[in-house]
Amino acid sequence: MNRRSLLVALPCIAVASSGWGQHQQLEAWKAWKAAHLTEVGRVIDDGNNHISHSEGQAYGLLLAQAFGDRDAFRRIEAWTQSKLATRPDGLMAWKWQGSEADLRNATDGDLLRAWALLRATRDSGWGEYEGKAAQICRGLIKTCLAPDPRVPNELLLKPASHTTATDQSVIVNPSYYMSRALIELGEAFGLVDLLRTAAHGEELLRDPAALRDWIDVTPSGIKTATDLSNAFGWDALRIPLYLLWSGRHHHPALTAASTRFASATLAEHIATVTAPSGKLIAQSDAAGFRAVADLAAGNPPAQPHPGQGYYADTLALLAQIAWREGI
Repeated sequence: MNRRSLLVALPCIAVASSGWGQHQQLEAWKAWKAAHLTEVGRVIDDGNNHISHSEGQAYGLLLAQAFGDRDAFRRIEAWTQSKLATRPDGLMAWKWQGSEADLRNATDGDLLRAWALLRATRDSGWGEYEGKAAQICRGLIKTCLAPDPRVPNELLLKPASHTTATDQSVIVNPSYYMSRALIELGEAFGLVDLLRTAAHGEELLRDPAALRDWIDVTPSGIKTATDLSNAFGWDALRIPLYLLWSGRHHHPALTAASTRFASATLAEHIATVTAPSGKLIAQSDAAGFRAVADLAAGNPPAQPHPGQGYYADTLALLAQIAWREGI
């Protein structure tokens, strides 16, 4: 696969793969910007007290690059650099609310921003971002990786640099593993630790006990993370999105996630939150969540229907890109 050609002709390729036309794609992107992106480049999470966070800024960058929207990309990155990317290690503050930033980082936001910056330089020829991605990766390797207590020569992704990790316990958010991002960044900058982390993460996700929002990895195996969600829920539902995007069509987590999604009791809904036992906790008919369920089942994702909130709207667009790039 020629990675350099992946993002150049998104509308045309998407027409062939999912039946979603160029005009519809551009309209969905315009609607996303109108609903969730300010003029200064701040992505707003309307389902979370209208905060902005590193995840949202990174998703915005990925979408802007995929749609060839250099102006939006510039605005998002400029605001991010000004308000969030103020730490000396190159990582971002995870949250901005009001006029203050919470300087703790979130590993997934940093990983995805680095990947978006790499794609902007490598695939779109937007050379002004060259060098930034490498700095972020070095920060991630230095502060956000920890030995797996079960196999200490393997590395786990910590959810943040400040999170304590010991030889007895490492808290992990399995949905932070985006293999394709880790691999492409590792290859681009010769960072073997990122390649190892990607491979070990895919192995971790083979364990059904890892299909939760949060887990505690201990020497004796995966356990419940104290005071954190034990469900396959709002975080974990991204696991199949990232696996399919990474081309892991036969990974067992896809089948396991598909089974959970299918436990919804209402027509046209998918189960968005299920207990470890599989018991249904919450369900939704939002197109973004249904799109992720489609990916898990190996089907083209549901077409976006903007106006269903930041998270669902964002997942709907990401799922289209993942389908095209992951098949």
